Amino acid sequence: MIDANRKMISMSEHSRIHEVAWWQHETTPIRAPLTHHADTDVCVVGLGGSGIAAVRAARDMGARVIGIDGDRIAGAAAGRNGGLLLGGLAPFHHDAAAQWGTAHATALYTHTLDELARMQRDTPEQTWWNGSLRIAETDEERDDCVRQQEQMERDGLPVSWYVGPEGEGLCFPNDGASHPVRRAHALAALAEREGAVLHEQSRVRAVQQGRVDLVNGVVVHAPIIVVCADGALGELLPEAAPLLRQVRLQMLATEPAHDVHLPRPVYARYGYDYWQQLPDHRIVFGGGRDQFMDAEYTTDDAPSADVQGWLEQRLRQCVDTSAAITHRWAATVSYTPDELPIAREFHDGVWGVGGYCGTGNVVGALCGRGAARRAVGASDAFLDIMDAIRAERAPR
Repeated sequence: MIDANRKMISMSEHSRIHEVAWWQHETTPIRAPLTHHADTDVCVVGLGGSGIAAVRAARDMGARVIGIDGDRIAGAAAGRNGGLLLGGLAPFHHDAAAQWGTAHATALYTHTLDELARMQRDTPEQTWWNGSLRIAETDEERDDCVRQQEQMERDGLPVSWYVGPEGEGLCFPNDGASHPVRRAHALAALAEREGAVLHEQSRVRAVQQGRVDLVNGVVVHAPIIVVCADGALGELLPEAAPLLRQVRLQMLATEPAHDVHLPRPVYARYGYDYWQQLPDHRIVFGGGRDQFMDAEYTTDDAPSADVQGWLEQRLRQCVDTSAAITHRWAATVSYTPDELPIAREFHDGVWGVGGYCGTGNVVGALCGRGAARRAVGASDAFLDIMDAIRAERAPR
């Protein structure tokens, strides 16, 4: 149970704590809003990790590309997450194998490993690669870790048993972590050098076949539109709304914690809680939504007292640091009932990408790239696997 006095003290210090992601205090280049009508081959809406991947993929196929974001690059969930770069999709691999079949689950996992390697090549200065840990806190979870290890070893995926200061569980040697805002801006700079045109603070009013209307009256005409919005996908593409459920994810950050040393990101309680220590020693800690599940199915992206109190308790329990909390924040993402993300054409030339189920840093990039490739007429192996799974599971 959360210590009520600690929670009251914590929330009384609200005025000294920033309600913005620690990552977003970065000084980053400001790209001008779009203030004139434009024509292009591909318009990408949303410039988080998935949107920038879509921009770069379309440019790689030779298309003229304009990318727009209603706020800043990585201004939504792409810049308000925990920075973890993990192999696999939302279900643990043994659960994915049971749901989707071993061959499909293994192929999807392998694509995420390839994406991790791409991230390491593309943005080496914004990422670090010490692996990650899944720590079991109960006998039941330990048994689940054993089943996951056995399935991964059968399927040739990298994993080992771990016992150390954090506890007991699994180590995934290919995983890593990042500074998500710096990484997004580094990728945006690459896209611009490759010939894409990017605009921030260009809020979209409506997406229609062949055009994107901005709230300032500007229209972007494009035969191909790729909407990469995750938490806001259902708002921009109402056709996508029935396929998604919006969820709030919450985090906090501390001042530099010199009293602990955590060389790898950790996730525990079946992934509901997760944390890492950054190169400057501060801790970022997230999770707790399962403790207040009904309240966290929401479009409200402000941090709540209940979850933040839980996170503070878990921080002190799991990390054992006395470092003061400096930031608390939240973001809205989308989940799908089948735990597979969405990357599909909703009507002629209009594609929607989202529903990453909390795995957007890696899976989002794969989906954004895949949607852009398909939109310009190429094939994409990652999306082919998801299509095959859904076809096999469809009612006959």
